[in-house]
Amino acid sequence: MNKIAQECKKILLDNNIDIFSEIDFEVNEKLHTLSFEYIIETYMQASEESQLVFLAALHKALTTDNMGIEKFFEGMGQLLLMTHLSEKFQG
Repeated sequence: MNKIAQECKKILLDNNIDIFSEIDFEVNEKLHTLSFEYIIETYMQASEESQLVFLAALHKALTTDNMGIEKFFEGMGQLLLMTHLSEKFQG
């Protein structure tokens, strides 16, 4: 696991947020469930610059409150799903 991923997971742990928390998304009447851990791990496959942007956004979400974390992961999960579905549609 890379250093940035470890830092993201430590931030959640330090703030008593379960890394295995899940968010459900409904797309075309099909339910997709993504965990915080999965979202982090998937973003950590991107470039180092993108990883640092993810980390900075996570820090920013913490400054609001725990609902900020929920909304952060909800938004990141939506981006992952849209990207996946777009690639599937094009491929």
